[in-house]
Amino acid sequence: MRFQTQLVPATLIRRYKRFLADCLLEDGREVTAHVANPGSMLGLADEGMRIWLEPNDDPRKKLKWAWRLVEQPGGHFIGVDTGAANRLVKPALMAGQIAGLDGYDIVRPEVMYGESSRVDFLLSGGRPDCYVEVKSVTLSRQTGLAEFPDSKTARGTKHLGELAAMVAQGHRAVMLYLVQRTDAERVTLAADIDPVYAAAFAEATAAGVEVLSLSCQITPSGITLGQPLPFQPPK
Repeated sequence: MRFQTQLVPATLIRRYKRFLADCLLEDGREVTAHVANPGSMLGLADEGMRIWLEPNDDPRKKLKWAWRLVEQPGGHFIGVDTGAANRLVKPALMAGQIAGLDGYDIVRPEVMYGESSRVDFLLSGGRPDCYVEVKSVTLSRQTGLAEFPDSKTARGTKHLGELAAMVAQGHRAVMLYLVQRTDAERVTLAADIDPVYAAAFAEATAAGVEVLSLSCQITPSGITLGQPLPFQPPK
């Protein structure tokens, strides 16, 4: 997935109201960028961080900049757009490029299921129906270890229960963690941040919900899916 326009480096001044960030461009201009991330962005939104913005000239958009990446010392990148996760996963599912989720004839996004929920993807045809939820992972508090979530997520907890219910009905269900960090070597849950989510995860996996974790290759040109990452259950 290539970015629509060339990204521009900047320095973060502050993030506020969740979806806004003031940024300083290298030419000295101060701009406000849209932040496509409803989470806490723990460790990614500190003043002075080097970030990358995507400009646009769309007259329908109020803001002409969107925050896409954080650049860490050493050249590692983190994708902060949570919506990018589904945009990356969808074509890979359709092409049968994700091991374990291949062999399906039909890939449908945003299908109603459970109690007024929408599953990210429903795979059908060729194999038993498979319900797939995708979560973008950006938190890391230990070298090489990516963690989810970065804040309490009642919605994420509900999704785990919905997936477990699908397994009870005889379907497959998969929780897919997409790690948008180039410095991650393994994935786990931040049980200290949301113990309720961690408990729901334990119940869901015991009920038969499968877990997949994938890495990403990230540059200022674009983001592509990488290799599977080992999932490390929380202690």
